Amino acid sequence: MDKKESKKGFWSTLFAPKKKSCCCNSNITALGAKVNEVLVLGPGCAKCKETYKVVERVISENNLDVKLLKIEDIVEIMSYNIMTTPAVVVDGTVKIKGHVPSADEVKRALGI
Repeated sequence: MDKKESKKGFWSTLFAPKKKSCCCNSNITALGAKVNEVLVLGPGCAKCKETYKVVERVISENNLDVKLLKIEDIVEIMSYNIMTTPAVVVDGTVKIKGHVPSADEVKRALGI
């Protein structure tokens, strides 16, 4: 095996340089993309309940066909690598965390 030839396997893929895209830090959903699922993560505190209400109100006011779920299981919340709740997850991506969002902030996260 030539030294210049790249080794393939778990470790080489784990430590391989990551490809960067031009919009990796964008919090806005691509134009025309449809949001399918929104999760509100939180253990059930007052802030988490208020976040759920804000997200629910934005979805209903804009007549969106979106599946809205409240996740209270701490193990599932930890799988999203967040340390503060409440958090809003849009199609698997954490968009808002650590505070109760405003309606405008939720709209931006949903790409409205």
